[in-house]
Amino acid sequence: MFELALRIGFSVFIVLGLMWALARVLRRPLSARRAHGSLAVLNHQQLTRNAAVTVVKVADRAFVLGVTETQVSLLGEAEVAAFERHEHEEHVHLDPDELPGMHPAGDGRPTPRTWTSTLDLIRDRTSRR
Repeated sequence: MFELALRIGFSVFIVLGLMWALARVLRRPLSARRAHGSLAVLNHQQLTRNAAVTVVKVADRAFVLGVTETQVSLLGEAEVAAFERHEHEEHVHLDPDELPGMHPAGDGRPTPRTWTSTLDLIRDRTSRR
């Protein structure tokens, strides 16, 4: 009797483990399963709730697609270089000494540069006199 219960329990454990493994494999996106190929989404802009414009790179060509719930339309073709991001274009490095000392919309007082000076400025402006 004990041996039968042990066999059934072990069989159920194996079946549940296989189901879990299969679910994990099927849950992966298609791009992760396909290691080869040269398809990439370069840009995506949502226009309305149901419509978007997407730029897709296929091999060395960039296609501009109109995407809705019911169809995908080819809007045109563009240069791939216009959509590829370069690291140096995304970040602008500024030296704090080059920044202005006053905010353009401010009241003429210097803008604080540290947390301590920010807290002092807030205390100044909110204290009762």
